[in-house]
Amino acid sequence: MPSNALHFSTQPPHLMAMDDYECDEKVHVAVGKSLKKDTTLIQWCFTHFSSAHICLLHVYRPSTMIPTLLGKLPASQASPEVVSAYRIEEREDSKRLMEKYLSLCRAAKVKVTSIIGEADQVQKGIVDLVTVHNIRKLVIGAITPENCMKLKRNSSKANFAVKNVPPFCEIWFVYKGKHIWTREASETPCFVSSHAQPETTTAESLSCRSFQYGTNELFHSECLQSNSTRTTRSTVPNEIIEAEATFSSKSSSCNSYCSPQHSASPHIDTHSEPEEEKIDSQLIEAKAEANAATDKALVELFKCKRLEFKAIEAINKVDFFESAHAHEVKLRKEVGDAMSATIQEQRMFLEEKEEISRELERTTRSISLLENCVHEINSKLDEATHELSLIQASSSNLQHEKQEIRRQKMEALHWLERWKSCGHVGADHCIIGFSEEFPELAEFSLSDLQNATCNFSESFKAMEGGYGSIYKGEMLGRTVAIRKLHSHNMQGSAEFHQEVRVLGSIQHPNLVTLLGVCPEAWSFVYEYYPNGSLQDYLSRKGSLLPLTWTIRVRWISEIARALCFLHSSRPETIIHGGLTLETVLLDTGLSCKICDFGFSRLVKEESLSLPCFHLSTEPKGSFSYIDPELQRTGVLTPKSDVYSFGLIILQLLTGRTPVGLAGEVRRAISCGKLSSILDSSAGEWNSTGATRLAELGLQCCQLNSRDRPELTPSLVRELKQLYVSEERPVPPFFLCPIFQEIMHDPQVAADGFTYERKAIREWLEYGHETSPMTNLKLSYLHLTHNNALRFAIQDWLCKS
Repeated sequence: MPSNALHFSTQPPHLMAMDDYECDEKVHVAVGKSLKKDTTLIQWCFTHFSSAHICLLHVYRPSTMIPTLLGKLPASQASPEVVSAYRIEEREDSKRLMEKYLSLCRAAKVKVTSIIGEADQVQKGIVDLVTVHNIRKLVIGAITPENCMKLKRNSSKANFAVKNVPPFCEIWFVYKGKHIWTREASETPCFVSSHAQPETTTAESLSCRSFQYGTNELFHSECLQSNSTRTTRSTVPNEIIEAEATFSSKSSSCNSYCSPQHSASPHIDTHSEPEEEKIDSQLIEAKAEANAATDKALVELFKCKRLEFKAIEAINKVDFFESAHAHEVKLRKEVGDAMSATIQEQRMFLEEKEEISRELERTTRSISLLENCVHEINSKLDEATHELSLIQASSSNLQHEKQEIRRQKMEALHWLERWKSCGHVGADHCIIGFSEEFPELAEFSLSDLQNATCNFSESFKAMEGGYGSIYKGEMLGRTVAIRKLHSHNMQGSAEFHQEVRVLGSIQHPNLVTLLGVCPEAWSFVYEYYPNGSLQDYLSRKGSLLPLTWTIRVRWISEIARALCFLHSSRPETIIHGGLTLETVLLDTGLSCKICDFGFSRLVKEESLSLPCFHLSTEPKGSFSYIDPELQRTGVLTPKSDVYSFGLIILQLLTGRTPVGLAGEVRRAISCGKLSSILDSSAGEWNSTGATRLAELGLQCCQLNSRDRPELTPSLVRELKQLYVSEERPVPPFFLCPIFQEIMHDPQVAADGFTYERKAIREWLEYGHETSPMTNLKLSYLHLTHNNALRFAIQDWLCKS
């Protein structure tokens, strides 16, 4: 687009014609791209021209850089289609901006119209709009609020307007809603309003304006057209617009050339007055003819351009139709080929269908034959199943009888443990003699153990010890602990069975109960104790019962009682050989149960004499419990268990690790500060009992085994008296009639007595239908919670 060309269009709110808003009462306001900045300018006009017709002028500058897929390119290098599309988008943006200004004016209930112009220079575009539309009143924004001289020097738009806007236009300069300067109109314009001028403006009038204002600006060719021509302006292509500007330039140049000659003619002295008049008339006629020829040529040019544009459109349509026709022919061919292929596939499918039908008939006949065979096989299978059920029934009866014997044995053992806990004299020896009358231990197969532990899965492994691994499993309708020994520690099968008979014959309240064995897997099945080991319970926080010093002394007494029983066994003494806090388990009543006893008898005799054997086979953390004399000589004696027992005593007193503990306690006693190292979480210790236990622990930890005491029944009774005399007597109705222990979940049976839930359940599951107390038949087997007794027991335990 030429730099001196101006394009504009009007957008009145109610589709008003151009002539309707080119009146003298109209006030034109120049607005820019910033809606926020020009809002104060428009509001100033509302205040000072309340009854006037407001016309908004907006001139935008087309962008010289066009965004394309290759980035931004100059307009001259981009394709015409892309440039034309981007120009349309720019015009739409300007229309949307102007619509915002119009909405603001409509909200103020002001009569308003708008004019949108397009020019390479915004200032020049505003001047051209003033000239073309005969604008007499113009409001424009200023950049600086200072005096007129600074305004002309600092504001490019205002400065350009002052210099180039025709003198007949009165200009108000406003800064931030304040009027700072007015340029008064100096003369009446010679341009005639479109209401009085003819449809085509003459070149003489254009020449007159150009000379009068002293400017060589070229106006838009829209000034030379009627209102009807203007309305169709937006559809003319860019080539026609450029041609219009060119002819407008030529017309202005011609007028500018002729006008000086006309003005200079009075100064020629060589002609007479008649000749001058004749020349003037000829000049006027020539000018009129030139203007008419120019207008005619311009009209013809418009016609040619329009015809060229229509021809281009027709050629494009022909090309489009030809392309569409070729595409349609191609599609018809593709559809024909696809239809032929479809017909061929359909024929193939029909042939395959017939083949499948024949195959289906043959398959149906084969199925009928197979069904007959299956019927015969099912008959034979039913017969075999019946025979197998008979065999299983007989085997089940045998297994039931075996389990019944085992339950009777377990029941007797529980009663014996309760009887022993009541303090009967000589009960330890009676248990051994009584257990010899029981049948042999239950013998399990490898598959039974694999089913109970998911094939000895790692997730079922509870602990890894020196002699083997311990697994938790489900057998005999209860949770059991399965110890699987390492094969390299085993002797022959005869020796294994001999040791099983020895271990099975040993029954003691403070030793774990052996339920059965599996010679095939070198495994032992024990009763499972949910409270874990003594080490676990000591490190557990928030336990049910506070670990008072009386409970700790009771644990020491029970451990000594079990060791005394093992060391006095006959015909052969049993040495534990690996006593630690980890090998002491706790049952539901927090009574000690020593495990792993007698496993040293299952190890090869030559391995016991090797010190490295003990170092590698002891459980993790048990190195500190090993007898120093055993490490030095390699000989395992009962005094080795005494050394480990002494460390356990000191640990329960102080709550500390066994490393260097004996020396620390010995120093505290020598300084008279034993109370400073006692475990404060156990409550207020009995000073006499604590001193006696500390001295006993130090005696057991002597380096020379000859200086260590022996675990005798008198020593066991002495330890028992340390906590029995201090314990608060338990109310008899708090004790279970079967277990003779404090009940944690009391249940009332049909006989009116209250039992521990586990005890009465086991009694009923063994097939008993009579009362354990009266031996009378129970009217029903349903149990009821005794909540009142349970709350009383819990309150008593907290106070204890």
